[in-house]
Order: sequence, then structure tokens, then C-alpha cells
Amino acid sequence: MDAAQLTAIRAREPERIEQSWRKRARRPRCGPDGRLLVVAADHPARGALGVRGDEGAMASRTTLLDRLATALSRPGVDGVLGTPDLLDDLLLMGALEDRIAIGSMNRGGLQGSVFELDDRFTAYTPEAIAAQGLDGGKTLTRICLEDAGTVATLEAAGKAVTGLAAHDLMAMVEPFLAVREDGRVRNLLDPDSVIRAIQIASGLGASSAHTWLKLPVVDELERVLDATTLPTLLLGGDPQGDPHDTYAAWDAALALPAVRGLVVGRALLYPPDGDVAAAVDIAAELVHGSGA
Repeated sequence: MDAAQLTAIRAREPERIEQSWRKRARRPRCGPDGRLLVVAADHPARGALGVRGDEGAMASRTTLLDRLATALSRPGVDGVLGTPDLLDDLLLMGALEDRIAIGSMNRGGLQGSVFELDDRFTAYTPEAIAAQGLDGGKTLTRICLEDAGTVATLEAAGKAVTGLAAHDLMAMVEPFLAVREDGRVRNLLDPDSVIRAIQIASGLGASSAHTWLKLPVVDELERVLDATTLPTLLLGGDPQGDPHDTYAAWDAALALPAVRGLVVGRALLYPPDGDVAAAVDIAAELVHGSGA
């Protein structure tokens, strides 16, 4: 299904989206090995379109959908993380059958804005995620001790975790300690800052039964992950340097017991050589082994 067909359905038959969510073939959250490879595509809704210095790399929706469809078609890919606009498109394309779908919830903290740390929940709600048959929700939880907006973000994230747990749905929490420098927000990626962010995020919500963490690959990761018993997925971030160095870092991190897989977007969808299938296949083998 091409972009013109998607637009035609949205204009003339919008009810097909709700109908398609009801009919979607679903699968268990985790497969037999208890691990996950999820492709992330929620960056554009926060105004973050850049990859490797190209500030408009993700601007084309048709290109992004094509790359996502390729990724989701590969063996070993378990699902996708995205906002309603993207997931609805992928649903209509048939790309979400037998795949998990995680809804990105707070996209109000637009990249580069003066209100970036007032990261309001402007996309999915727990109720919508449950009603549409998605498999969970994700919250970006940036904690800036010098920004009063952080407390509202923490409160909203706690309510999201509680709401998702009430429906037995995954709450994927992505925590960072953050600072604002020269008008820009910077996440602190030293081990002690990540540990502190983990401890704060782990206590959000009235239940932790369905909470998973989404964390960066940082130094001293074994010590960092000793801060939690929650299942952890590693994020890819804006890729820099040689992809083989990135794959090696993922491989080492995936050997740790707390790490249950990867949630990666730009590194897989926009590899330097443009071969999405090859990049995804490497990640699938790292996560699931040669049987992926």
C-alpha cells in the first residue's frame, strides 16, 4: 500500500483504522527466549528528524514507512515503537500482524524548545492503548533537578505506569538525568547519573509488575544495571561512528542478565550503507541468536 492509498483511506474510510486494530493478529509479548528486538520510530513527533548530522533525514514519511516495513518483515524483529500516526499507517499496510506495537505517549517536549523538559503526554493514553489492542506504552522521563517542569513529567509518567499496569500492559520507561546548557538539553550518560535516573524511574506508578526500562549503553553497564531488577531494553540513540563498534557494544551488553533486548531506531533504519535489512538482521542475531 503506497502513500496515496493511505491518504485515500484516511480521507474516505477513517473507520478502517479502528476496524483494523480490532482484527490485528496479535502474539505474546515475548517469544520463547524472553527477549525483544523493537524498532523505534517515535522521533519525528518530537521534532527530532536528524541522523548523523543530517537534520532532515527522517523528514520523508514515505521513506520512513518503507524502511519500517522492511525492518518489520525481517525474521527476529518483534515489533515497533511509534506514535499513532505512524502505527496507524503501518497497521493499514499490514506490517503489524503478529508483531507487538508499543505506543509512544509523551511527545510534548519538542527538541530544542524552551519547554523541552515540560514533556507533556500528547499522544497515546493508557486507555487508548488498551482499547486499540496495543501491547504497551512508552514514556520518556527526563529528570532535570533545576527545572520545575520535571515534577509534572514525573507525575504524568507515574499515572501512565499505573494506567498501563491496570490493563496488564507493558510500561516502557526511558529515564535520564538531564541538564540544560546553552539553551540545549543534554542527557547525562555517566554511570552514576544513569543509576540515579534508574532508581527514580523504577519507583514511578502504583505497580511495577509491568514496568520495563529503556536505557542507553554506557560505561560500567554491569554496575549500572545492578541498580534494578526490572527487565531492561537497550536503546540505540543517534548513531555515530562505525556501526561495527555499535554492534560490538550491543553484543557485550546483551550478555548481561538484566538486558532483555534492544529498542533501536535510527541506527537500524538509516544505516550508513542504506541496507536496512542487513542492519536489522545483525541486530536480530545479536538479540535472538542464529535462529532469528
